[in-house]
Amino acid sequence: MLWLRHSTPCHNPLHGLKAGSHLKDLLLAIDNGTQSVRALAFDLQGNLLGKSRVEIQPYVSPQPGWAEQDPEYYWQSLGQACQQLWRQSDSMNLPPRLRERLAGVAITTQRSTVINVDKAGKPLRPAIVWLDQRRTEGLPPVAGLWGAAFRVSGMTETVAYLQAEAEANWIRTHQPEIWAQTHKYLFLSGYLTYRLTGLFADSVGCQVGYVPFDYKRLHWAKSSDWKWQAVPMDPAVLPDLTPPASQIGTVTREAAEATGIPAGLPVIAAAADKACEIIGAGCLEPHIGCLSYGTTATINTTHRRYLEVIPLIPPYPSAVPGRYSLEI
Repeated sequence: MLWLRHSTPCHNPLHGLKAGSHLKDLLLAIDNGTQSVRALAFDLQGNLLGKSRVEIQPYVSPQPGWAEQDPEYYWQSLGQACQQLWRQSDSMNLPPRLRERLAGVAITTQRSTVINVDKAGKPLRPAIVWLDQRRTEGLPPVAGLWGAAFRVSGMTETVAYLQAEAEANWIRTHQPEIWAQTHKYLFLSGYLTYRLTGLFADSVGCQVGYVPFDYKRLHWAKSSDWKWQAVPMDPAVLPDLTPPASQIGTVTREAAEATGIPAGLPVIAAAADKACEIIGAGCLEPHIGCLSYGTTATINTTHRRYLEVIPLIPPYPSAVPGRYSLEI
């Protein structure tokens, strides 16, 4: 779902936009989940006016426990979902001139699916899907003061678990030639943002996974943070980050040809699919819980304060700027 912050006109990138005599009064949301890609059109009151859905194969498994997918498959499915929506708008009782009335588009995706791309933005290997179960054992433990602190607090095994689960550690260990060629290391949200805008950028609200992200500051971790030891990488391989509800770029002509989305349309930073689900359910305050029965069952609450329900397991970025989503 696409969520826009209530604000004064100067802060809302979509406020009052017009094209000729047509008011820009509709929003496009793209949802690339685990089992399907959906394109949805909303009015500014949040009413769903039209939708299309393209089922996708969640993953292929070249070895037991592996879950991978061709990144191009995600992009083609996105384009197919959008083109299907435009065809529906021409043949069904949807708002006339739907595409011309779009004020902006936002992307939400499955979390923690990672893609390595080269300088031209081309994938270097299949995406590792969040369902993947491979692990990297025997990695050097976090050293120095951080390592000592973890030993004293009894958290050494927890950190070792996080290191073993990190996809980047597996690629760097088992496919060093791929890691050496990696220009950007992106979540699926960042990859699709690149395909739409030509920018290596992503939303703060989509940073859920094993990367050196500071979940309290809601930005990439400081150079002194232990996460850079746990998941070593050059900070330059990470995308630029934009807070939710802010403009992240515009749709390129190339993307417009593939999807039918108007070129130049503002792309607004959204958040990961779970975060969007939470606000869509009205879970905006700590006393309201969102029960989710998707591919993974969770309960979430939204907080202004940073709270670790389980030590070292952070709350995730909310789709609401500056807030946190506590998840169990």
